[in-house]
Amino acid sequence: MGAHKLLFSELKLWTSGRGGWIARLHKGIGACGKASLSSCSPKVCIVGSGPAGFYTAQHLIKARQDVEVDIYERLPVPFGLVRFGVAPDHPEVKNVINTFTQTAKHSRCSFYGNVNVGKNVSITELQQAYHAVVLSYGAEGNRSMGVPGEDLAGVYSAKDFVGWYNGLPSCRELSPDLSCETAVILGQGNVALDVARILLSPIDILKKTDITQPALEALAESQVRRVLIVGRRGPIQIACTIKELREMVNLPDTRPDMVAADFDAVKEALKDLPRPRKRLTELMLKTALEVPGEKEQERRSKASRTWGFRFFRSPVEVLAEPSHSRIAGIRLAINKLEGSGEGAHAVLTGEVEDVSCGLVVSSIGYKSLPIDPSVPFDSRKAIVPNTMGRVKQAAGLYCSGWLKTGPTGVIATTMNNSFDTARSLVEDMDSGTLDVSAAKPGSQSISALLEKRGVKPVTFSDWEKIDNVEMKRGESSGKPREKLLTVEEMLHVAWT
Repeated sequence: MGAHKLLFSELKLWTSGRGGWIARLHKGIGACGKASLSSCSPKVCIVGSGPAGFYTAQHLIKARQDVEVDIYERLPVPFGLVRFGVAPDHPEVKNVINTFTQTAKHSRCSFYGNVNVGKNVSITELQQAYHAVVLSYGAEGNRSMGVPGEDLAGVYSAKDFVGWYNGLPSCRELSPDLSCETAVILGQGNVALDVARILLSPIDILKKTDITQPALEALAESQVRRVLIVGRRGPIQIACTIKELREMVNLPDTRPDMVAADFDAVKEALKDLPRPRKRLTELMLKTALEVPGEKEQERRSKASRTWGFRFFRSPVEVLAEPSHSRIAGIRLAINKLEGSGEGAHAVLTGEVEDVSCGLVVSSIGYKSLPIDPSVPFDSRKAIVPNTMGRVKQAAGLYCSGWLKTGPTGVIATTMNNSFDTARSLVEDMDSGTLDVSAAKPGSQSISALLEKRGVKPVTFSDWEKIDNVEMKRGESSGKPREKLLTVEEMLHVAWT
């Protein structure tokens, strides 16, 4: 009976896709000449386990029944910006983790966390071990404002601030000073609105999320009562989406505080706007200019906190306290627009305005960094130069995600651009442009190299131990999870 069952299950695997059966068999006894079947399969390595990495892996596994994919990640935990970038009060956006988990558990996919590519292992070594290498390590650098005073205490990049409340190990020590009344956020994209919302959200809302305990405690003591969200262009060029704006408008215990003059001529321009932009602008106009109904009036009159957009403003200097140890405010240049619509650009008028504040968060964009001298890098655009994900002048090397396009768009945008890269790679395999006929050792040789260098990778089942501990810790305080905040803690849990 046992043998029949085994034969039946192998047959089922065969009929569900030859590649799936082969992949399972190679983990057992199969042989291809003298080598195992494993060495006959195209082997692809992906660097980075955020959305770009996982979507690329997902498409490759689906498109080719024989391809094997290994994902390398610097941290012991997967999912990149889904874990460390998505706002704690947006749990629905994190549901994509379920799809990524399915990919990671596929028989032809393996996860290796705690491996710092470029340091523990070079790109050249990966290229020797794999038929193709896909770089999907995202954008971990900050765009600099390039103004005097930006290094003063009290000035933070949005990337670090978000990393702090989301439990990114490298941002654990940030401990921002929230003892001031006014905070200024530079930039008007979704990340800027996330930061504004977290600064102003009632603690009762935040304590039901997976925000870190240190951030929750700091926000409970916060004195910030007013947040200004500053942009260099006008209402029609704002970079956030309507969902994020609506959340600000409806945020409990807050009221909007706008400058009516910022909206001059916006009404006239409405009719020519594309529908999503039109709806967003209408909501802004309504919030800024319309007299609210009785119920909304009552809600606003009771609010203890305010938020508002400030348009046509660019930072020119962060102002210091007399002691020069921390910030006292920010000097903003007043701009006018030349051109119209998306193509309008800000031009200085020569006027400036000083705003008193004790906290500045710069949300002007993330930036990719070079990983290895052997990889071409365009430092001006902060991307790896590529055509449809194929890295220029580097056969067998590909890129996806923000490293490919620059830091734009939401998770769905990243999904599409990662699928495009995977399609390019599959086309190259199918056409013979990428030679996959020669056997490659894949993770076998990389694991041996790492062992020699004293690096122990974290497997996906190791990550699941971390995941379980975090969820249990969260349960006891009514949160979806309580994240481990240091690499040391993560490794301890993974390996015990």
